[in-house]
This record gives sequence, structure tokens and C-alpha cells, in this order.
Amino acid sequence: MRTEAYGTATGPVSGFLENPVVGMAPWIVFSLLVGPGRFEIAVGIALASAVVLVVLGRVVHRGSSWKLLEVADVVFFAALAVIGALASDGTLRWLETYAGEIANLTLTVIAFGSMAVGMPFTLQYAREQVDPSLWHAPAFLRTNYVITGVWGLAFLVAALAGGFGDLVLRDPGDIWTGWIIQVLAIVAALRFTVWYPGVVRARARGEAAPGGASLLLPLAGLLVPVGIAVLVFDGGAWWLGVALIVAGGLLTKALRARDASGPRPADRLS
Repeated sequence: MRTEAYGTATGPVSGFLENPVVGMAPWIVFSLLVGPGRFEIAVGIALASAVVLVVLGRVVHRGSSWKLLEVADVVFFAALAVIGALASDGTLRWLETYAGEIANLTLTVIAFGSMAVGMPFTLQYAREQVDPSLWHAPAFLRTNYVITGVWGLAFLVAALAGGFGDLVLRDPGDIWTGWIIQVLAIVAALRFTVWYPGVVRARARGEAAPGGASLLLPLAGLLVPVGIAVLVFDGGAWWLGVALIVAGGLLTKALRARDASGPRPADRLS
């Protein structure tokens, strides 16, 4: 239940702003856009989106509190914009290569750091979606710790993948380390954020919880466009692209059938 006193304008815009994924959007956009020759435009888009989100948040939720993530958004990308404007050509090239990893590592620190101080960053968003009486409920707090931890791991995977491409492969534009692995990590965290609260609520009521098939289905479906991308951009591994397309189609079909059959008894609260 929502109340007008706790951040609570209703409607699609309000629901959009209350999602913690929105606060991460500038970082995700930046880490995927940045690269050789794209630093300024990546920073500009990320900073502009961060400012727009802050303004919308203050207009739509006039009584809501400032979020750790939205403040970090503006500060981080404003600082990068200033550094980029003053940087030498050599520094700018370094930033074009490693700024994506810096952004992902910064988000990893924010995620695990917020957990360490007892305020997982998703909690500030989640509190605007539930009645204040639930704010200190153990299940509610535990859910936000788990979701924040999953996001921390996703950004750590993205940072390690990008670092491997830059430092080991010496290829910032590698399709696997620069795009596919990072996108899969983010999509997995996005899906988990949607799926896990439903599992917690169902188990608390002693009902059948959503099965693992519903969690994995979007990831299976993503294998098809990944396979197409491999065919288009990595012609040397055409066989892998074909294999991913076939596997994605078959796995999606199997998971849909499993999901349609409903949760198994093992998914019920014992």
C-alpha cells in the first residue's frame, strides 16, 4: 500500500522513477557506449540522463528523499565531464579505454559498500513502494540485500570482462568482453530484480513461488540475438553464432513449456 506522505505520486512516471534500475541507467548506458572516440558523447549522454532523472524525481516525488545512487550519478559523471574537458590527448585515450571499467567498479563499490553500512541502495527505492510498516521487516530488508548483492556481482562481472578485453586481449572493441558478457550480466540482474520479490512474497504466504524457468526465460531468449551478433560481427566464429541461435530457440521453447506447467511442489514453502 502506498501513501501520499511517503513518496507516492502514482502513475507510470512515478512507477518508473521508483525502480532502482532507473538510478543505474546512466552507468549502464555509459559503460556500454564508452570506447575509442566515444568518451565525450558517452559522458554527455550519461550526465544528461542523470540530471533529467534527478529533476523528474523532485517534480514527481516532491516529498521523497534524495537517493544515494542519483547523487552518485550526477557527481561521478559531472566529474568525468570536467576531467575529459581538461585532459590531455594521452589522458583522454586512457579514459576512452578504461572509463567503462572504472564506472562498473565504482558501482560495485557502491553496491557492496551500501550493504556494508546497512543501507543497500535498492532499499531507498523499495521503501517508496510499500507501506512504512514494512520498512524494517526482516524479509523486506533481506530481499533488498540479496538484490543489491546481485547487482554488485553483475557490475563486477562487467568490470572484469571489460578489463580482460582491455588488458589481456588488448582489444577494447572485442564483442565478447566489451558487449556480450556485460549485457548478459546486466540483463541477468534486471531479471532477478523482477523475479525475486515475487518468490519472497509467494513463500511468505505459503503459496507456490515462481519457478526458475521464469527467471531464465529472458536470458535464453537473448541467446538468439547474441548468436546473430556473433554472425555479423565475428565472422570467424560463425559456427558459434549458429549454435547460439539454435540453442536459444530450443532452450526458450523448453523453458516456456516448463513455466506454463506451473511451479513444482518443491517451490512451495515447507
